[in-house]
Amino acid sequence: MTHALGLLDTDILILRAGIDPDELPDEMMISAITTAELSVGVLVAAGPQELAQRMKILQTAEAEFDPLPFDDTAAREYGQLWTAVIASGRKPRPRTADLMIACVAIANRLPLYTCNPRDFKGLDNLVTVVPVTRPQ
Repeated sequence: MTHALGLLDTDILILRAGIDPDELPDEMMISAITTAELSVGVLVAAGPQELAQRMKILQTAEAEFDPLPFDDTAAREYGQLWTAVIASGRKPRPRTADLMIACVAIANRLPLYTCNPRDFKGLDNLVTVVPVTRPQ
């Protein structure tokens, strides 16, 4: 099921060329956290080919989107998501960026589109996660 508006997880931008556009919302948004993750990806690229590929993804995202900020409203959601992850028997620290992206989705009342729905396990009652088929 697609929505008119939706927040894209970072993996969607990385894999977007292979994703069926019908699985994505009509109007796509990203968070500033996604921009940060893509920027890190560029800096840790293993070689020139990977660097070029990651730079292209970052530059395309920067040209196409005006990222939603991790603002005070999003920050107030963070503790609730952190404790929900613990309650589900998982460790929240490795999921910091994912949790922050989910907070932005909640703060802006947007569904979160991802190829990695397991990253958001335990948050079902707090954020609407829309699974997207991972390209082969």
